[in-house]
Amino acid sequence: MTLVRPDFDPELRALLAEMQPMPPLSPELLAQLRQFPPTPVDTLLDGRAATHREITIPVQDGAQIPLSIFSPSGADRPTAAPCVYWVHGGGMIMGDRFSQVDIPLEWLDRFGAVVVSVDYRLAPDVTGTTLVDDAYAGLLWVAEHADELGIDPARIVVAGTSAGGGLAAGVTLMARDRATPAIAAQMLIYPMLDHRNDTTSSQQYEAKPGVWTREMNEYGWRSVLGDLADEDVPAYVSPALADDLSGLPTTYIDAGTAEVFRDEDVDYATRIWAAGGQAELHIWAGGFHGFDALYPQVPVSAAARRTRTDWLTRVLNPVPAE
Repeated sequence: MTLVRPDFDPELRALLAEMQPMPPLSPELLAQLRQFPPTPVDTLLDGRAATHREITIPVQDGAQIPLSIFSPSGADRPTAAPCVYWVHGGGMIMGDRFSQVDIPLEWLDRFGAVVVSVDYRLAPDVTGTTLVDDAYAGLLWVAEHADELGIDPARIVVAGTSAGGGLAAGVTLMARDRATPAIAAQMLIYPMLDHRNDTTSSQQYEAKPGVWTREMNEYGWRSVLGDLADEDVPAYVSPALADDLSGLPTTYIDAGTAEVFRDEDVDYATRIWAAGGQAELHIWAGGFHGFDALYPQVPVSAAARRTRTDWLTRVLNPVPAE
């Protein structure tokens, strides 16, 4: 029996109807999707006062992890810029460091922020904590090279969308538990937080329509977790499992009413409040998963992106106490 569910925003619904439906995820389809060329980042940088360079860093198991560094250029570049450490989406099974990077590049324009995007390894090529370990290693490198990057180590924001939002949450838990590095804030954009996949919203959007369904979510989590039993899943991988959400930096969480992750995201914010933390939560009426990234021109998408930027303005430029 199909549950009654919130409808899509009318403009989003019309655009979604024009999308080619994706077949069920499988190893064969995933291999095809990974062959698509990456986001043409040079197009995104055209007309921006920004420089772009690529580096690789070694991680504990000897692998080399790429980082893309986008820095403001020009005479008015801040000497100690804020930094947005970006973790891309893609269900933990696809995407790359250029995926959705147009979102943080808006903050390079607005705040003079240095944007660093990490290319963590993907499931099922790697499993367990490897993805979040890769992302954490990149964050450590950024903090350790703050002077070289021209960033203020007290203004590092960890941000990500979808799977990247879940990994950003895991990285932030790691940084808290290991007492390094300092994170000023975390921005979790419709984050993928809970491998159990059993909320009301997950069941409402079990199958099509939608960009990311419960069925697809199950495939992504199976790829990451393999044969791990529920009791063995680390909270750094599935942050909803964390017993203690105290001591986290100020947090922004958003999602759509018409998507799989709605309820787990609301629950995560609620538990941060219950632990005495600060979280700002926005649930956008009629938004499906990834609505603002796919269709930024739609009014509800523009509102979501504007509201995140307004929150970052308050976080990065607080009004001094009198």
